[in-house]
Amino acid sequence: MGKRLVSGLDVTLTLLFALVSSLSAGEAETIREVNGEPKSSNSRRFDCHPEAGSDQAKCEARGCIWKPSDVPKGPWCYYPETHGYITNNTVEKTSGITVDIVRNPDFPSQRSQSRDIDKLRVEITYLSGQSLRWKIFDPANARYEVPVPLDLPAAPETEENNRLYRVQIQHKPFGIQVIRKGSEEIIWDSAVPGFTFSDQFLQISTRLPSNYVYGVGETEHPSYSHDLNFHTYGLFAKDQPPGYKLNSYGLHPFYMGLEKSKSAHGVLLLNSNAMDVTVLPDPALTYRTIGGILDFYMMIGRPVLPAYWSLGFQLCRYGYANDTEIADLYKDMKAAEIPYDVQYADIDYMERQMDFTLDQVNFKGLPALVDQMRAEGMRFIFILDPAIAANETKGSYPAFDTGIEKDVFIKWPPELSNDIVWGKVWPDYPNVTVDNSLDWDTQVERFRSFVAFPDFLKNSTAEWWGEQIKDFYNNVIKFDGLWIDMNEPANFVHGTAGEKCLGDQTLENPPYMPPLESIHRGLNHKTICMNSEQILADGTRVKHYDVHNLYGWSHTKPTYDALLSATGKRGVIITRSTYPSSGRWAGHWLGDNYSGWDQLLKSIIGMMEFSIFGISYTGADICGFFNTAEYEMCLRWMQLGAFYPFSRNHNTINMPRQDPVAWGPEFAAVSRDVLNIRYTLLPYLYTLMYEAHAHGNTVVRPLLHEFVTDENTWKIDRQFLWGPALLITPALDPGVTVVRGYVPNARWYDYHTGEVVGVRGQFVDMDTPLSKINLHVRGGHILPWQKAENNTHYSRQNPLGLLVALDDGGSAHGSLFWDDGEGIDTVQNKRFLLTTFTASSGVLTSTVPTDSLAEADRLTLGLVKVWGVTAPVTRVTMSVTGQPDADLTFTYNAEVQELQVDATSQSHSIEKPFTITWNTA
Repeated sequence: MGKRLVSGLDVTLTLLFALVSSLSAGEAETIREVNGEPKSSNSRRFDCHPEAGSDQAKCEARGCIWKPSDVPKGPWCYYPETHGYITNNTVEKTSGITVDIVRNPDFPSQRSQSRDIDKLRVEITYLSGQSLRWKIFDPANARYEVPVPLDLPAAPETEENNRLYRVQIQHKPFGIQVIRKGSEEIIWDSAVPGFTFSDQFLQISTRLPSNYVYGVGETEHPSYSHDLNFHTYGLFAKDQPPGYKLNSYGLHPFYMGLEKSKSAHGVLLLNSNAMDVTVLPDPALTYRTIGGILDFYMMIGRPVLPAYWSLGFQLCRYGYANDTEIADLYKDMKAAEIPYDVQYADIDYMERQMDFTLDQVNFKGLPALVDQMRAEGMRFIFILDPAIAANETKGSYPAFDTGIEKDVFIKWPPELSNDIVWGKVWPDYPNVTVDNSLDWDTQVERFRSFVAFPDFLKNSTAEWWGEQIKDFYNNVIKFDGLWIDMNEPANFVHGTAGEKCLGDQTLENPPYMPPLESIHRGLNHKTICMNSEQILADGTRVKHYDVHNLYGWSHTKPTYDALLSATGKRGVIITRSTYPSSGRWAGHWLGDNYSGWDQLLKSIIGMMEFSIFGISYTGADICGFFNTAEYEMCLRWMQLGAFYPFSRNHNTINMPRQDPVAWGPEFAAVSRDVLNIRYTLLPYLYTLMYEAHAHGNTVVRPLLHEFVTDENTWKIDRQFLWGPALLITPALDPGVTVVRGYVPNARWYDYHTGEVVGVRGQFVDMDTPLSKINLHVRGGHILPWQKAENNTHYSRQNPLGLLVALDDGGSAHGSLFWDDGEGIDTVQNKRFLLTTFTASSGVLTSTVPTDSLAEADRLTLGLVKVWGVTAPVTRVTMSVTGQPDADLTFTYNAEVQELQVDATSQSHSIEKPFTITWNTA
């Protein structure tokens, strides 16, 4: 069974509740309960008054129990055991269960300003043998449902024996229990008090099978495994740099939980309203959301396959003064021989920060520079923000003029006004100089232009956006990818410019407010009014209140489609705001981080979380976006960032440069060395990206996904893996020359020397001088590689090497995915090469399951390194069908037990199966 992991909704939406396949196939030990101590009864309390200001009178007015808790942070106001809904009618079918439930009349309304819905329907669908869905809604009145399209299985799994789970319905209080067959563990159990369903407050809790739960974003966590000591995370997309428990750019109401057996499960709440998630020491978890319905899935999915060149190193900064500065940077990077594939331009390149324009004073020469760089194998990415300037003279800014003609901008509901909902973001007023000595609000009011926000949920908006991008590509400047920012959507005024939000104020300040950043300012703080209206593809009108968290999601696919249409190639999209399934079209950077040592660890946690959110192509701004970077920190970050899937050094305006050639020759040399390692391993990384795209595997993964039976791995987040085979142990603290790392129970080789690590299943001290990051290769795996060059255009032309790391039994396996690196739908159209490699008993063989590669993209076999060869080698031969066996040149290092075989002389094209045999003395 492949090592797959929950990865978000996707085009096939292979829904899965049994995450066993993500957790190292073949491991059969049982996860033992860590918390052996019995729980205090106080830890089982579900909070009846999560808002501030709880007291006995308020508590009892809700029909709840007030009793001081002896558990720190434990609620003093909690629900009685029977609070919630009662099962009224149950109909079981082979495809699922339908349940009618009614609110328990023994308890008063939980929110006087939010009408309770007394009768609900529950639909449970057995989507497949490994997946299910349960949906709770009002059968009498339609409510908003998330318009994210799901490609569900063609038919439910109606054969009970084919399902790996069973479902039980509890009566009073109503609850759903999902039980994994075999282990008989209850992996979802909502038969607990507190279930509430009202207009603007929905709450549901579940007990968890263990203390180990991961995910929930986008918020900053201090550890990958959640501390379950009554922590609440508010979720609402916002232009908010990462900070502890601050709601940030996107919404991912998804968690992964470990079980007492070797298995795990993942749960997504498909709801796009503002919400919060609380983790409890019971162990349990509570969702609270302020709209829509409760629609749960257990699933995996498949992220986009990025262009090969996008796996190269990338440079960006906000604050390039002119095109000469970019040209000089490119020249210096080449002179320093530092691998580098992608250069960015932030909003500096625009005329007064307006989309689809070019500053003809400072960046007039940029189109010619881009053409020159692209001719030398480089790629260029430009930033685009969604907000469109509205203060230009009619006819002078086509993006706005045509947007008005096509009616693409977000407006007020027609019963309130027919006007656009105006905001203010980047564009300056024409012919006005910005005065940075003024306070922010004054500066925004005086110097920022009015803007309109495109409604990307409308089909006509996607068409208009694509036209603007194609015109920009054809008539202004060429590009290879696009970077979309500020798409929460961000607004420099709160709600709307020059007036208050119109209409229902409970949408701006709902009866229950999740614990969000600047909670006292309302939901429209730094964004648009919640009572703004958007229009779905089918013409349904919806409030921004419901779809706010989908704005970045809705912005992403039209941008991806436009990029493919304009360039005719795959390229890459980077987006700031995300929602489940955003990974189908884009990657994500972890936002406007800070130059601080703590951010190195937090970036690892963020990457691992976005892996299970279905976005494989992710990374943090190397060396930090805000503040001045420090030499040692930036150098260690360059080493760590060399192993981000999305590897980009980026910082903000008015800060010192922090690119690799800004620090002097020693820094440049260390950066060159570690990036050469990255480029050497890009064939392996690209193959992992293919496996994520085709099969739902993860790329960056925590150790627990490969070694789940080893309790030591469950909380490790200072190390991570590329796929199953490469262990990365970075230095994350100042002044260290030794780093403490865990060596899981397998044979491991030091990547730098090829030597076998002498321990396993232990924490060890690893030397880490300033010039080194510790890397280890897992025995039993074969990694494809190529000699690094200054960019991927040239490295892709080198022969293919293989790194064969034998396990204890002398065996190993691996694969290579290869295509043209930028073609559209090469996987779907089978225009690629897939080769698998197996080594055993001194024989390395290749097989070719798929070969539809163009002649220009074919590779020849080069150097093969075999680690763990315990006896001297006397002869190496290569066999190819239809040809006589050929002797190959080789060397053997007995001290390291490394065999190196040079197959270059054979000019063997790897789409043809081969066998390499080494004879030992």
